[in-house]
Amino acid sequence: MSTETITNVHPPKGKPKWLRVKLPTGKKYTQLRGLVDKYDLHTICTSGSCPNMGECWGEGTATFMILGNVCTRSCGFCGVKTGRPDTVDWAEPEKVARSIKIMGIKHAVITSVDRDDLKDMGSIIWAETVKAIRRMNPETTLETLIPDFQGIERHLDRIVAVGPEVVSHNMETVKRLTREVRIQAKYERSLEVLRYLHDKGVNRTKSGIMLGLGELEEEVIETMKDLRNANVDVVTIGQYLQPSKKHLPVKEFILPEQFKKYEEIGLEMGFRHVESGALVRSSYKAHKHIN
Repeated sequence: MSTETITNVHPPKGKPKWLRVKLPTGKKYTQLRGLVDKYDLHTICTSGSCPNMGECWGEGTATFMILGNVCTRSCGFCGVKTGRPDTVDWAEPEKVARSIKIMGIKHAVITSVDRDDLKDMGSIIWAETVKAIRRMNPETTLETLIPDFQGIERHLDRIVAVGPEVVSHNMETVKRLTREVRIQAKYERSLEVLRYLHDKGVNRTKSGIMLGLGELEEEVIETMKDLRNANVDVVTIGQYLQPSKKHLPVKEFILPEQFKKYEEIGLEMGFRHVESGALVRSSYKAHKHIN
């Protein structure tokens, strides 16, 4: 490990002060919190206890997960359950669209578990969800944070066809750690998915990585270069936090100045937008990524 990297990390002996967050407050947050509870609405923001929930909700942004809450993959970083998913709920697109309308969401991020058990990998429900949101919420802008669909082009084409403002697919980590962190995913396949989306005319492509899993600074920079070479427009870089003791341990806490350095490097590379910070998550400040 280089001297540069050593001086820009914090040993994982309890969360450092920059990872502490204030309790969400504000009129808009209180209003949305009340609607979620009243109508039993489901968002990743609440189920994932996102540290940025108050800030994002205050700006009219929320993230919804479709295709159930059981994933067919068992990534070492992810807190979502792994196993045999339930059958597809074909009423789900309308339910999500209705939730967005009730909450008055200005910008919605849609994500999902991986559904390798389905012939279409879940891509049909994905497309139908975007269509339903468009019908019911014509002023709402959309980001789709999609799985890799095993790189199968006809499934990716369904996403392209419905025209979300942003299409995102996360690399999650550097090349060397991909097999350990993402297990069933492939680094090069994810890059190819992002490149394909751009080449098919997606307005804005986006990806994200987590730090603190043992990656080197030069590996992070190499991943950023790979993303730019795949014509990715927006990148998010945040701190990995261990969901439970069963998941991969945090190897290091990255210092704020190192996140700032990655932001500056990314902008110099030509990314249109870079979100880099300890509390940054895929959908953080997502409404800004469409412009």
